[in-house]
Formats: sequence, structure tokens, C-alpha cells
Amino acid sequence: MPNMKLSSFNRRSRFGVSILTCLGAMLYASSLQAEEYLNGIKWTEPKIVTPGATSVDPPSDAIVLFDGKDLSKWKNAENWKLEDGIMICGKGYLSTREEFGDCQLHIEWSAPLPAEGTGQGRGNSGVFFMGSRYEIQVLDSYGNLTYFDGQAGAIYKQTPPMANAMRKPGEWNTYDIIWNGPKFKADGGLETPAYITAIHNGVLILNHFALLGDTPFNRPPKYEAHGSKGPISLQDHRNPVRFRNIWVREQTPAIGVQEREPFMKNGDKETPVSELKK
Repeated sequence: MPNMKLSSFNRRSRFGVSILTCLGAMLYASSLQAEEYLNGIKWTEPKIVTPGATSVDPPSDAIVLFDGKDLSKWKNAENWKLEDGIMICGKGYLSTREEFGDCQLHIEWSAPLPAEGTGQGRGNSGVFFMGSRYEIQVLDSYGNLTYFDGQAGAIYKQTPPMANAMRKPGEWNTYDIIWNGPKFKADGGLETPAYITAIHNGVLILNHFALLGDTPFNRPPKYEAHGSKGPISLQDHRNPVRFRNIWVREQTPAIGVQEREPFMKNGDKETPVSELKK
């Protein structure tokens, strides 16, 4: 038969230890939270954006460039085809009527099936920013070897993608691109280069890559001053590449006003960071 007095003593002891442990944890947490850094900026509340139900659906603040219904948002649309909600490459560049600067672009594309041609002659097109200046390559790179800085996801003639995430010909590929255009000085000189981040079918292929300039076929890249906005364009390379579900979101930086200098707060005491001992 167990010793009831000893058992009761052990329970009381364990209860006492638990209380002390909880009190200690509370005091320790309190000491950690006693002093708080505040930067003094009053931020504007970030707007609420409802994501699409799937990765295909545009978010609530997106500008839909093509939803399968018509090509009214594009110039030269009369020379491209619209069939069964799909846009098919025709003659000449297709360019948006609206111009964009720094933005997030979602676009889906499919290489022709059956696959015909090799290298640069197979499923070739391109997504361009600022008119026809800066290209991320569209190409059927599924089992189709070409120069690496010209395959799908490459910044043309500047860098290959970090991975080849191509789907089979006839299947749909997705590009999700973050574009930051170049900035120029008042005298036309380059202040900061263009940067691009790209995800191909859920795989990161370009991570804040700094472009060396534009992306021509027949000369080295270079920067020439231009406006902060330009059209988004799709290339005609005489291959019937298909496109669908194209939307763009303009980048809107977070907004805040520096109402006071950063400070430390401890209870009611506030100490400007500039007055702290170094």
C-alpha cells in the first residue's frame, strides 16, 4: 500500500515547483519585453489584396491584359489569332496599349505541339519590358539544346536561368516575374540597372539579376536613357507559341512619414536612439 503522506507531499512539492517555474518564466519574459525599439515612422496601412483562388486567377488589384475574351488591350492584335480563349503568335510584336514601370507580371505560355525545329527555331518567342528593350526568353527548351543564355527563362545573351523548369510541348508554362526598370540620371547616365526576378512553373530561375543593358541579338548590351514606363511586348519569331492568363500589378511602395526619430521605450520612459551610449 503506498505511503499516502509521502505521495501528498510529493504532489505539493511538484505543484510548488510548477508555480515557481511559471513565475520564473513570466519574469524572464517580462524582462525580455521591457525595452522596445520603435522607428518613429507612421506607416500607411498596406492595402488588402485578395489573392486569386488559384495561381491562375488574378488578384483583386491586377490589370488583366488577356483573359481569353478579346485582344483589346494590345496593339497589332489584328495580326495575331484568338482561338478558343487562347492567343497565338502572329505577325509582328504584340504590345500593350498601356505602359508600365516596375511591376509584377503573370503570363502563361505553351510551346507548339507537335514540336518542330531545333535550337532557336523551336517554340521561340519572348516577353519584353519597356517596349522591345529587355527580353526574358520564351523557347521550347524541353529536350532541345541551344546556347544556355538563349534558352527558356534566360535574359537573352546575358545569363541562363538557374534551372530548366520546362514542361513538355503542348503543356502550359507559367512565368511570374518581378520587374524593376533601370533608373537614369538627369544627364542620361545610368543611375541603377534594371533588375528581374522570375519564377518558372514554381521554380526560381532568376533572383534579382542586374541586367547589363538591353538584349539585342547582334551587338553587346547597353543602356540608353528612356522613360520610366513602357509597354509589355510579346515577340513574333514565326513560331505559333500560345499565350493565356496574362495580368500585371504595378508596384506600389509602402508609404510612411518619419514623424520622429527612432527611440527606445521602457514603460513610460522614451529615449531617442541618438542619445543612447555607444
